[in-house]
Amino acid sequence: MVKTTLTVDGMMCSMCESHVNDAVRGATTVKKVTSSHKKGVTEILSEETLDEEALRTALEAAGYRVLAYESTPYEKRGLFGRK
Repeated sequence: MVKTTLTVDGMMCSMCESHVNDAVRGATTVKKVTSSHKKGVTEILSEETLDEEALRTALEAAGYRVLAYESTPYEKRGLFGRK
């Protein structure tokens, strides 16, 4: 699994979070996506590395701007942080 973290400019409220999440789901295949307007961050879990340009394009079309993109391997941990 891969965890992709985006710093997103333009999220002002919980409805913005929903719009960003919908744009991400429409542009790529994801397992989970969560956004925080307070932090300005969107976190995405997916099976494979995502197309950065597709994400940027989808979010710009929705009225938001990606300021930073980071993709790292993700390993789900068990109960209390144990593998």
